[in-house]
Amino acid sequence: MNEPKVLNTIKTGHNSLTSITCLYEEEIWTNGNSADIKSFNIHGVLQQTVKTKSGKIPWDIVVDREGALLYTYWKTRTVYKVKNDKIEEIIRLKGWKLLNLCVTSSGDLLVTIHSDDDTQSKVIRCSGSILKQTIQFDDEGQPLYSSKGYIKHISESRNLDICVSDHGARAVTVVNQAGKLRFRNTGHASPTKNEPFVPFGITTDSQSRILTADRNNHCIHILDKDGHFLHYIDNCDLKDPFGLCMDSNDSLFVSELFKGNVKKIKYLK
Repeated sequence: MNEPKVLNTIKTGHNSLTSITCLYEEEIWTNGNSADIKSFNIHGVLQQTVKTKSGKIPWDIVVDREGALLYTYWKTRTVYKVKNDKIEEIIRLKGWKLLNLCVTSSGDLLVTIHSDDDTQSKVIRCSGSILKQTIQFDDEGQPLYSSKGYIKHISESRNLDICVSDHGARAVTVVNQAGKLRFRNTGHASPTKNEPFVPFGITTDSQSRILTADRNNHCIHILDKDGHFLHYIDNCDLKDPFGLCMDSNDSLFVSELFKGNVKKIKYLK
């Protein structure tokens, strides 16, 4: 790894910039504390603004392999798809809030969901509107994910592991493609990191390394594919890192929650 370096800073104008997603390396989609979902080119020029169907703040966003924008709104328990300026519902689940999103290498959609009675969390895999898989319990019948809080960002690695940053559990939980628990990571002890590890955004790179945002300590944790700590990104003047995404060239994009900025960081040779 190289010493991480900020290549560009994009000022989005969002308050509480929570989610970012990119397709290849040409375009970054962002959302914050409004109904406006904005896209920018890599030079920071605004390309497009999409308003949510409800006029309410979306929970999370992702771009599918065809370039369509997907977003969730937890109160309607729905995933919406935006294509050619039209918004359609593609998934709705009764009794479950649909929260964070990830498009897999096969084109499936992974969604973290939370029960209306706030007692259960799980991950579902959908192909279009068809439910293909549910991931909720380990081999001993214990919940894989905490029922605390709704923030559970999700990413699929190149080895097809499913990685969830479980804010309520203060852990990164990784299962294989079949939904079997591989490991949990609860942070890395360091004399320079004084606040508890509470993960937010998560993404993976071409080597199946796992990167997660540690907002409290203003850094990014990098794990190898088996959950072993490798390195921090903590020299890029990050403030409240929250959302993460990776482009096809292994450049990392980080949203700074309250500054409303996206930083493009190169950390690999």
